[in-house]
Amino acid sequence: QVHVTESGGGLVQAGGSLRLACEAAGRSFRYDPMGWFRQAPGKEREFVASMAWSGDTDYADSVKGRFTISRDNANNKVWLQMNSLKSEDTAVYYCNMKMSYVNGKLRSPSDYWGQGTQVTVRS
Repeated sequence: QVHVTESGGGLVQAGGSLRLACEAAGRSFRYDPMGWFRQAPGKEREFVASMAWSGDTDYADSVKGRFTISRDNANNKVWLQMNSLKSEDTAVYYCNMKMSYVNGKLRSPSDYWGQGTQVTVRS
């Protein structure tokens, strides 16, 4: 059975930084794309960032230049460094393993989700 666990969320002032971590257990995702999504209250879950095994990345326009995704292929881990946080970044952040490409973009999630970690940015 696969378990995906996020950590690192919290309360931060606008302009601050947080680093989210995600680790999967139960199978190897060494060669699979990994990524992050978020869901704000009253809104649908949306794509944030993704990273292929090769190191290729994709970011939502709203976070480009502020967020950085990284991964450890051998250990099923992925991180999201979030800088210059804004109040609109407030959401529950979810990790996803084994993402896939749709229309050439690495933004489609699998069923391998974590439970989420809350990020609250106070303005």
